Amino acid sequence: MAQDGVTHYVRYAHQGRHLYGILEGDTIKELGGDLFSSPEETGATVALSDVRLLAPSEPSKVIAIGLNYHSHLKGRPAPEQLGVFSMFPTSIIGPDDEIVIPSDTESVHYEGELVVVIGEKAKNISAAEVPDHIFGVTAGNDVSERNWQRDDLQWFRAKGSDTFAPLGPVLVTGLDYNDLMIETRLNGEVRQHESSADLIFSIDEIVSQVSRYVTLLPGDVIYTGTPGTTADMKAGDTVEIEIAGIGVLRNKVVRGSDA
Repeated sequence: MAQDGVTHYVRYAHQGRHLYGILEGDTIKELGGDLFSSPEETGATVALSDVRLLAPSEPSKVIAIGLNYHSHLKGRPAPEQLGVFSMFPTSIIGPDDEIVIPSDTESVHYEGELVVVIGEKAKNISAAEVPDHIFGVTAGNDVSERNWQRDDLQWFRAKGSDTFAPLGPVLVTGLDYNDLMIETRLNGEVRQHESSADLIFSIDEIVSQVSRYVTLLPGDVIYTGTPGTTADMKAGDTVEIEIAGIGVLRNKVVRGSDA
């Protein structure tokens, strides 16, 4: 819905097409053109109940930040430098898609996070310039296999396996991303609850530092870190990430086959 400068964008599947639109109540206003440059309303509308929501961005890069809340450090000293790692576009899934945990996993955790979506090409930008390069924010789940994270040379499979980066349900502009409440629920039980105001490295700092080393393009996403304590998920569980002003990202967990 669009009010007070806040707009909710969705990407959705309808009648064999993948489209962008503006969500107002239970109605989606179809958009034509590039969402990140000059989208225009086509005049067509569709009921939210008649579409399947997709991940609200198709990034060329999926970047994530580790150890970015004091509550997640479990008493360890705060990092002096930004802890950056990357995932893959194939890690991205949308709302209500299934998180498929590989059959050889042993300890797969949820990590509810606020996710930044880039709107304008960014390279070597200052923290003060960052707001002009952010399109909006959404919710994400940085699914993590803890044993692989501990033992592997890189976090290639621990963080980047297929379906390990749920994203959605909407992409919102006009929110104060520096103070949004993030809540993670496992099977309805609250497991994480903290504000993005508590980030060790702010979103503006994150985007600025990342832009020193890689060129950020429209649609690229940055997972900004998870608060509090995480725990194992198992097949049959449902994970919900709710962020104020964004809504609920909900995904069910299934176990993959050996095939």
